[in-house]
Amino acid sequence: MRNFRRFFLEQLGNMNNSLNHFTMHGDDRVIRRERRLLVLLALVSLGLVGGALYLQFVKGEDPCPLCIIQRYFFVLIAVFALLGASFRGWRGIALLEVLVVLSALGGVVASARHVYVQAHPGFSCGFDALQPLVDSLPPAQWLPQVFKVAGLCETPYPPILGLSLPQWGLVAFTVMFLAVAGSLWSKRKMRG
Repeated sequence: MRNFRRFFLEQLGNMNNSLNHFTMHGDDRVIRRERRLLVLLALVSLGLVGGALYLQFVKGEDPCPLCIIQRYFFVLIAVFALLGASFRGWRGIALLEVLVVLSALGGVVASARHVYVQAHPGFSCGFDALQPLVDSLPPAQWLPQVFKVAGLCETPYPPILGLSLPQWGLVAFTVMFLAVAGSLWSKRKMRG
């Protein structure tokens, strides 16, 4: 554990040293752009969770375990993005952008799995093996209306603009992943 902590702190120090290039030149414009990107990602993520809640409560489309997992990843993206936008320096912004990228990648995996399950029905027999795990997470106890499983992953709902909800989730997570990873990569290239 100490080796991991030392490694993590060294990596943060390296990130800070390599990102000092920007702060030394006073490039506040680039920092403001990063912060706007993070706020936009947070708003989009929360909007997508709001849309999912609308479909759940107004349209009666019950969320499955993979839907709930995707909600968790959208909420994580929003939290990390808002925290990143609150930082004034590159080190904090970059660290939280990495967490946004990891959350978006997790969302890509969950939504891709959901697309696969819907493309291959017959995967479950009225019970989803993920349900007990997802329902046992603390947010499912705190906000059961939002994070409690009520449906099956293979249940198809009417498409929106030609795509199913899992496909839209896959598109959203992929765009978020590419936007933030691309931003991190461009800062890396500018440093080098």
